[in-house]
Amino acid sequence: MAVAGAVRSAGSWNRSRLLPWLRSRAELTGWPGAAVPASANGPALPAGARLPPRCPQGAGVHTSAARWAGHNKWSKVKHIKGPKDAEKSTMFAKFAAMIRYAVKEGGSNPEGNTQLANLIEQCRAKNMPKMSIEAAIKGAEKGKATSYCLYEARGPGGSFLLIELLTDNNTRSHQELKSIMNKNGGLLSDGARHCFERKGVVTVNGLDKDNCEIELEQALELAIEAGAEDVQHSVDEEDKVILKFISDLASLREVRERLSAMGLLTLSAGPEFIATRIVQLADADLETAFKLIQVLNSNNSVVRVYDNIESQS
Repeated sequence: MAVAGAVRSAGSWNRSRLLPWLRSRAELTGWPGAAVPASANGPALPAGARLPPRCPQGAGVHTSAARWAGHNKWSKVKHIKGPKDAEKSTMFAKFAAMIRYAVKEGGSNPEGNTQLANLIEQCRAKNMPKMSIEAAIKGAEKGKATSYCLYEARGPGGSFLLIELLTDNNTRSHQELKSIMNKNGGLLSDGARHCFERKGVVTVNGLDKDNCEIELEQALELAIEAGAEDVQHSVDEEDKVILKFISDLASLREVRERLSAMGLLTLSAGPEFIATRIVQLADADLETAFKLIQVLNSNNSVVRVYDNIESQS
């Protein structure tokens, strides 16, 4: 199947003009400081799997202007194909697994469990039935013990992937992932983690109150006013426009509150892995990468796949 056509380019926003403007605006509004290290705990894992290490510190102003179109095209490619009903059923099953894990880790009260509260918010945004959400919360103590794993992998064209899993059998999941990668142009391999940073991400509806798409200039202004470091334009599984405002983990809650105060509809907020080293792929490699990620996402244990891919065109 042909790859989706390129979206309208944002190249008119020349980076040499944009960056000084951003820096001057940042000085007026006050820019957040260095990222706060993050960590995760878990059991011993098989070869090839790692838990997220401490997030390196960093600060500064940067933009997605130069990558806006290429990133957007790849986002569309990842979501335009596949049976939607089957995808939604699989998505709800994975949300249920994540809810059960969150309840075991932090309790069943969303007010005292930020991870659970964020998951419930995401479930509602995806129209997951209320009864299914409640059943997952109540069924947490009855389910099998699960552990969180993060696998590193190489994809087509020199790209890198991070694969998050919730599994009750690390050995089985490792073998399944190894088989998927080998059959679909990938390879489980160390080295992918250095291409990503763990950041706070607030995902909002990409349309304004008049139901018009928020343009790049406006999105950048919103990011600065909210105290975010960056903003990315994307589409979700239903091809709806979304914006991802990126911050250090310590500023996540504040950024979310400021965006909500501006009237933006929050779809989710939480830690994510953001690519710091981008690999541009031609259409043939994009197609291969899409198929690989599609097969990975069809695995019951895989809850999220991160990539550092952009389209060349």
